[in-house]
Amino acid sequence: MKKYAYFLLAALVVLAMPLTMQSGSLASEVLIFALAAMGCNLLLGFTGLLSFGQGIFFALGSYTAALMLTRWPVPMPLALLLATAMGALGAAVVGWVAIRQRGTYFVMLTLAFSQMFYFIAYTATGLTGGDNGLMDIPRPNLSVLGVELWALASPWQLYGFIAAIFLLVFWLLLKVSRSTFGRTLLAVRDNEERAAAIGYNLKLLKLQAFVISGAVTGLAGALHAMMTGLAPLSNAEYHTSEMILVMTVIGGTGNLLASLLGSAFYLLLADWLSQLWPRWLLLLGLALMAVSLWMQRGLWGLGDSILQKLQGRRAPAATVDAKGEQA
Repeated sequence: MKKYAYFLLAALVVLAMPLTMQSGSLASEVLIFALAAMGCNLLLGFTGLLSFGQGIFFALGSYTAALMLTRWPVPMPLALLLATAMGALGAAVVGWVAIRQRGTYFVMLTLAFSQMFYFIAYTATGLTGGDNGLMDIPRPNLSVLGVELWALASPWQLYGFIAAIFLLVFWLLLKVSRSTFGRTLLAVRDNEERAAAIGYNLKLLKLQAFVISGAVTGLAGALHAMMTGLAPLSNAEYHTSEMILVMTVIGGTGNLLASLLGSAFYLLLADWLSQLWPRWLLLLGLALMAVSLWMQRGLWGLGDSILQKLQGRRAPAATVDAKGEQA
């Protein structure tokens, strides 16, 4: 049962959101960015790579899906697969260069790639629409051989489709994180020198983690384009990478379910604060500062600490019987 505990918890959250939220679009956005945060978590939490290039893969996925569904009409599932592949390809290119450096220089390389991609997307108006982005992206129903399997007209119908994809990807990433490959990534994160001394190919492992992360993030970008009906230039800005990274840190690194918590916390808090005050970003900044100062393990770490304290208080003390022996 413990083996499937995280998956069951994720499924419970997915099932509870339609019962507790009024907006199907906001609920879908939570799952979409949870996918992107899981991709980032695979790099940061499992491999120890702080990347500001996640927005590249997110934008590649959104642009690819937009082009496939508008200019070169293809079946929607194929468009999502192509967007996933394009995200993986972009990550392979960025990762192949960036993993040649470590620490600050690695971060600077990913940031430089992010800025380069933004200006490429800005100038390549024939493909990306430039500053206007790509608009009027259709949301075709899921059908196979002309048989409609899933209608996606309403926001909650789309949520159900995205939820199914999210749970599938979550299960696959759980398998990856618990595999020998996933355990090896943890070894690389904790001590690169020792992992290299044992004989692991660090560059290959990091590149593989990059490709998986890019694939998941590209899929998230494609789903976001389908949900909003547009692929804006803002997806290619480094602020998108920053937002995905913040969600990952807020939830907690090294745990895939924490990525869902971080995405929900960030988006729901932003939605609530935006209704209270036009300058809500100031309040959001204060909330993020509080997380950084007092919840360095993220929301998941905070919940885990509280649970351990409660279990410690509830542990029954040893009793002594009339003969002076412990029961």
